[in-house]
Amino acid sequence: MKFRIINTPIQAIPLQKIKISPESAKQFATQVIAWYHHQGRKHLPWQKNKTPYSVWVSEIMLQQTQVATVIPYYQRFMASFPTISSLAKADEDNVLHHWTGLGYYARARNLHKAAQLINSEHNGIFPEDIEQVIALPGIGRSTAGAILSLSLNQHHPILDGNVKRVLARNYLVEGYTGLAKFDKTLWPLSEALTPATDTGFYTQAMMDLGATVCTRSKPTCEICPVRTSCLAMASSQQADFPQKKPKKKIPEKNTIMVIPRITTVTSDSVLMEKRPPTGIWGGLWCFYEVTDKSEITSLLQSLGLKASTKHGSHQELRTFRHTFSHFHLDISPIIIDCTQVKAGVLSQINSQEIREPRKQKWYDLRSEANVGLAASTKKLIGLLQK
Repeated sequence: MKFRIINTPIQAIPLQKIKISPESAKQFATQVIAWYHHQGRKHLPWQKNKTPYSVWVSEIMLQQTQVATVIPYYQRFMASFPTISSLAKADEDNVLHHWTGLGYYARARNLHKAAQLINSEHNGIFPEDIEQVIALPGIGRSTAGAILSLSLNQHHPILDGNVKRVLARNYLVEGYTGLAKFDKTLWPLSEALTPATDTGFYTQAMMDLGATVCTRSKPTCEICPVRTSCLAMASSQQADFPQKKPKKKIPEKNTIMVIPRITTVTSDSVLMEKRPPTGIWGGLWCFYEVTDKSEITSLLQSLGLKASTKHGSHQELRTFRHTFSHFHLDISPIIIDCTQVKAGVLSQINSQEIREPRKQKWYDLRSEANVGLAASTKKLIGLLQK
């Protein structure tokens, strides 16, 4: 199916009018797979000795994260947790420690929970039935399809961000990622185009095509294997599809991070708390937060600490901004040199209950602890260590 190059925009095609014949679907898949064999990525760490487990870990890490960023994290993670059983038995803090810096930490918590379920309900073997895979925490239809097609060559379509972009441009599908109608339109297209044979090659090819050729900006259409059937290219509308999500003003919030510190001859320690398992920085170690400086004294009292009265014992660091997907958080850190009020507080290095369900930990700045740290915590620790 070929289209001549024209200058006037082509109107987006309603879902009910998009018809893909078996012949055109076969041609599309054949072109994409042939391109993959010549130009696709074949030497990424998770492409070697592929198993459902290794592909699963990589697919979760690659959600919202670029390949170049993921590679060293993936290698460290697999070195520490080479099997589902080893991941299931690992301490959550250790799992989150390996994830520190990747962001979107719910991915790591779900990966850990899913490994425990696989260990208990599937004898430690990754399920090969797609419905059982979708039932695991943190795995949706597209991720499940990618895992099973890439590792076992099962016939399942996928619809990640790269595939959405390729299909939206090829067929001029209106909408943007995150819009339910957009996905509803694209799933039947993905299903119709995914071949029953060589599904693994096709799946990887579509991911690579979107990541390296049909990119968000400045796509290299001249080397695209399906350029002759692309309606966006035919009408020079590549930049218009997928459409941009309407921008909303991101709210701004403020917080004061309190960093209690005790320095001795043998240690230089700061006190942190473990966040609840859900919500912002869920399950990670962070510094304490207050909304007003007047709350600091009572916070320290509840922790069995007292602020030092020596000159320079309070240090206010420069406010910095941490941006989440749905709001900006302006963080004002305050370091407070402390003395003990309750005996034994400093000696209890391991987690202990302070305020249900929070836990506390003294983190020695002179040595690295294997715990999951929020990005803001890691940044502040780096400043303190300097």
